[in-house]
Amino acid sequence: MEARASAKYLRGSAQKARLVIDMIRGKNVNQALAILRFSNKRAALGIEKCVKSAIANANEAAEKANIAVDPDELWLKAAFVDRGPTKNRSRMRPAPQGRAFRERRHFCHITVLVSSDKQDGEAKAAGKLGTATTPAASKRAKRGGAAAAPRAKRVAPKAEAAGGEKKVAAPKEAKAGKTAAKSSKTADSKKTEENSEE
Repeated sequence: MEARASAKYLRGSAQKARLVIDMIRGKNVNQALAILRFSNKRAALGIEKCVKSAIANANEAAEKANIAVDPDELWLKAAFVDRGPTKNRSRMRPAPQGRAFRERRHFCHITVLVSSDKQDGEAKAAGKLGTATTPAASKRAKRGGAAAAPRAKRVAPKAEAAGGEKKVAAPKEAKAGKTAAKSSKTADSKKTEENSEE
C-alpha cells in the first residue's frame, strides 16, 4: 500500500528544503518524524506536516480498500523537493552608494511517498534465507566494462614476422635430464677437489 502527499508554496528555497528531505528519505515514519521534530531548520515544520498528511492518506486508502495497515510499519519510499515560483516575491534591499539590490524570496513544493511494503534491505534478507548462497562478485566485476572482462593470455611474438628462425621449446623430459646431468657434474667436481686436496 502506497500513499502520497504534497505541500505546495512553502516558504524557503528548494535547496534548503532538500537538506532536510535528505535526512529522512528511506527512513521509518516514526524515525522521520523524530528527526523533523528536533531539527532546527525552518523547512522542517512544513515537511513534518506533509509526512503526517501522507500517513493519514495511507490510512484512508487502506480503509477504502478494506486492508489493515499499521502506521508504524510505513516508511518513506520517496521524498523530493521542486522549485516554486519567485515571480511575485521579489523585494528591494538598500545597497551602498544609493543603489538597490533585488532580493528574491523563494517558494518550494514538497512531495512525500510512503509505503507499507518491505524495504529493499529487508526483502533481500528474506530472499537470502530462502535461497542457496551464491559467491559474491568481485569489485572489478561489479564495476563492469573492461575491468570485468577476463584478461587475454599473452602470446609470444612470432619470430617469423621478425625474420629470425623459429625456436622449438624443449620437452619436459629433456629439461629434467639436463638438471640431473648438472647435479652429477657438480658432485663429480666436488669429488675431484677432495682428491686433489689429499
